[in-house]
Amino acid sequence: SGQKVCYGDFKHSCYKLAYFQDLSRRVGFQEARQACEIDGGALLSLGSEAEQQLIENMLQNLTKSGSGISDGDFWIGLWRSGDGLATSSACPDLYQWADGSISPFRNWYTDEPSCGSEACVVMYHQPTANPGLGGPYLYQWNDDRCNMKH
Repeated sequence: SGQKVCYGDFKHSCYKLAYFQDLSRRVGFQEARQACEIDGGALLSLGSEAEQQLIENMLQNLTKSGSGISDGDFWIGLWRSGDGLATSSACPDLYQWADGSISPFRNWYTDEPSCGSEACVVMYHQPTANPGLGGPYLYQWNDDRCNMKH
């Protein structure tokens, strides 16, 4: 389940936000990817700062809607396959969009991606967390282990 929002002026005309307060309903990266594909879509690929801002606004509206939304990061469709150069300085260049799009746009949090065993990417949504070096953990990207539940 999720909230579907459509826009006529963006490359991807509709977005579906799925947020589960119930931790047992949250899923890993591959499960989220499959759920999107079954629904006829794909995990979110962000092509520009404008699209990033649109998604941030949608998440802010979701928060204001009184749904009781709390901390919980969102999977996006960016990931790194294989571990070949995962610890080298080339690591950030190994991330690719799951839907095959080639957007170079990135919105990493300070000191991310950390690479290593973290190969799948979330958009931070931790409004109750104390800010870190890069400010509040809201809307920037972080690589995480693919089996984490978001």
